[in-house]
Amino acid sequence: MIATVLTVIGTGVGVLQPLLVMRVIDTAQAGGIPLWLVGALLGLFVGQAIIDTIGHYLLERAGQGILLSLRRRLIGHLLALRVQIFDTRRIGDLISRANTDTTVVREAVAYSFTSVITNLIGVVGAIALMVWLNVWLFLLVLAVVAVAGVIVLSALSRIRAVSEQGQASVGGMTADLERALVAIRTVRANRAELRETERIGDHAAGAYQAGLRMAKLDSVIAPAMQLAVQGSVLVVLLAGGVLVARGSVSLGSLVAFLLYATYLVMPLSALIESAATIQRGLGALSRVNAVFALPREDDDSVPPAERAGGGERLAAAAASTPTPTPTPTPTSTVTVTGDGDRSAAIELRDVRFAYTATPVLRGVSFQVPRRGHIALVGASGAGKSTVLELVERFYDPDEGLILFAGRDVRSFSRSSARTWVNLVEQNTPVLHGTLRDNIVYAMPDAGEDEIAQVVATAGLRDLVDRLPDGLHTPVGDHGVLLSGGERQRVAIARALLPCPAVLLLDEPTSQLDAVNERALTLAMRRIAAERALLVIAHRISTVRAADRIVVLDEGRVIAEGTHDELMATSAFYRGLATAPPTRPRAATQERPARDEHPPAGPFGPPPGGGDGPVGPLSPSGRRRAGRAGRRAAVG
Repeated sequence: MIATVLTVIGTGVGVLQPLLVMRVIDTAQAGGIPLWLVGALLGLFVGQAIIDTIGHYLLERAGQGILLSLRRRLIGHLLALRVQIFDTRRIGDLISRANTDTTVVREAVAYSFTSVITNLIGVVGAIALMVWLNVWLFLLVLAVVAVAGVIVLSALSRIRAVSEQGQASVGGMTADLERALVAIRTVRANRAELRETERIGDHAAGAYQAGLRMAKLDSVIAPAMQLAVQGSVLVVLLAGGVLVARGSVSLGSLVAFLLYATYLVMPLSALIESAATIQRGLGALSRVNAVFALPREDDDSVPPAERAGGGERLAAAAASTPTPTPTPTPTSTVTVTGDGDRSAAIELRDVRFAYTATPVLRGVSFQVPRRGHIALVGASGAGKSTVLELVERFYDPDEGLILFAGRDVRSFSRSSARTWVNLVEQNTPVLHGTLRDNIVYAMPDAGEDEIAQVVATAGLRDLVDRLPDGLHTPVGDHGVLLSGGERQRVAIARALLPCPAVLLLDEPTSQLDAVNERALTLAMRRIAAERALLVIAHRISTVRAADRIVVLDEGRVIAEGTHDELMATSAFYRGLATAPPTRPRAATQERPARDEHPPAGPFGPPPGGGDGPVGPLSPSGRRRAGRAGRRAAVG
């Protein structure tokens, strides 16, 4: 506000200067120049310079403040979006909107709108004084400006669309560059540098083409405004010179009018430039608003004091409050009344869910006790990781209920529910920073004793002792300086630190060697004695260690029991347990597009045995290929 006021004052001071110039010239022709008049003119020049300097700084500061506020709001919104948004949106494009687009919006809001106000004042003041000095000269200048204005307006109408195209190309380029840099080792290993360069270059070429179209429009606007300036000066000099020669106008009035003609055209040029900048800003703003239109998770955040031990508070609330009776959705076939089983940490009741049209879970029901190790097994695509994502409330079930300590999970905010559970994904990320930064991510104020305990539990003690700066050693971007097994154990330590009531593990031993797997298995036993463990397991050794096993097939629970019980009663489980070993797939979500049946061997190799995946070059792979070939020959 102050910046705008100062800029307006500076504009007003500038409008007064030609009048003083006229007075000085006319007084000089009469035989003398009063010193006070010269002093006043110099004072106006100096005053305007000071005011403009202060106003420019304040405008710059206001612009940076607007940019900061917009970016903070946008970043907060991005981090609060529903998880499914990130299944389809490109991360690099979202980053571009928070970075490049917000800068363009700042230019439009902070500078252009203020410029419109101040330059309008300058234009109105110049017009009024030009009409007062000589209306006929003003009409001549107006005719020249009108011709230039028609040309400019024809170009302005196209700037916004071109700006949107350019910003979209920059967003695509950022997204593809982020994709390539994150997977730089894969790019190098597959000799794909040239292909990625061409792919990213295509987006850069799109931005280049949009830039050329913008340059064409600018090349129309700039000469048109130059025409207005030069044409106005020329018309005023010619017509005004004739009037001065005839004695109709004084020389001082002509000089003042000439200055006002410049003051008229220059603010008009600035207005046109502001209009062009605003059009560019509107193009960028539409991309920013598209992000704000994306749905957020409908919850508050948990205060820092509630992050640790939130499970105990949730359990206390569950013990004192009955389970609400859910209102079935129009398509729901399940109605549950009364209290849930409060002895269970988690209970799923006839849970159904689909990412798109094809169901992934088809009526899943089972319980996870307050303590103990529950293993979730099944073929790829059976719905195992989807169960964990529903429990973590990344998604909500389409039908059925998920209960925490006997209460419908929907009676808690998502953030509060996540104090009850903590998820370790199979390919869980390690963040840029130190080892300690990653471990205390959920509890930045954790004590050293707490950190030491989870470091020991996750089997990271040897790593910490080996690193040059211990816990304060940087781990690199995405944990690149750690091995796969070390990253997995860091993630487990991070999940253990807040002491959740239920720990969700998606194949925690997938990247551990035999020695570390045995150590982690012992740690899991200690954890299971104090809290609940729900573990997606592929290795038979991990499955054997479970207190209870839940078998999923095509989105349904088909068997439950211990390993020995299931080996005796479930042919499907026996097939999984005795099939040749394969490595688990890397993805953590089962998508409905996959039409997968139980493959041979979802369990990975046990410690010390079972080399590599089954493939066309492995013995079992060659046997299958041979049988397929024989069948084809017979057919």
